[in-house]
Amino acid sequence: MDELAPQLLKIVQIIWINIVLSGDNAVVIALACRGLPGRRRAMGMVLGAGVAVILRIIFTVLVAALLSTPFLKIAGSLLLFWIAVKLLVEDQDDQEGKIGETDRLWHAVRTIAIADAVMSLDNVLAIAAVAQGSWFLLVLGLAISIPLIVAGAALIMALLSRFPVFVWLGAGLLGWVAGQMLITDPWLDERLGTSFAHRLELPAATLGAAIVIGLGYVLRRRAQSAAAERV
Repeated sequence: MDELAPQLLKIVQIIWINIVLSGDNAVVIALACRGLPGRRRAMGMVLGAGVAVILRIIFTVLVAALLSTPFLKIAGSLLLFWIAVKLLVEDQDDQEGKIGETDRLWHAVRTIAIADAVMSLDNVLAIAAVAQGSWFLLVLGLAISIPLIVAGAALIMALLSRFPVFVWLGAGLLGWVAGQMLITDPWLDERLGTSFAHRLELPAATLGAAIVIGLGYVLRRRAQSAAAERV
């Protein structure tokens, strides 16, 4: 029993860390799955979270080397910017019925997997530190976290359905994460200096959110104008 207690404590720590660090991931799941028909929405959330966790396990093994690679965070942040804007534009397309039901499920799962992989680069360090090289603890802790992340995504999705403004707030959050990720890239950190780069994190995150919302607004208005002309 004395030997089991530390293992149980580590599992609880991994679950807790994963939940705390997965708020933005739950937002991605909710945004990507909100357009799915009711019968596929739960499936999309579970599959998306499951694929994301599997990728997170893989990244945990590789992340120590990856995070020190120059330009990786810059590339990841640009990809996340694209995903955030794309989710806003797809929301417009979904309202106009341009996305077929048969394409939605795997499209949502793919979006969740890519976004989670990008956003998990930093998160997995904390999880790996607790697991201390134990694959069993890592896999078990993250697997148990899946239903909790899905529950969080379901709650966020309910808000998205009832209050459309939360779609914009969710996309803005992804832009915030992207801006923060970009400014902490090792290449920029070396050139700007750690102290100065740290002071730029808040402005960069704010600018990232503003870029996503502004670009999303412009593209949605353009799509609405094009649709009106076709009518």
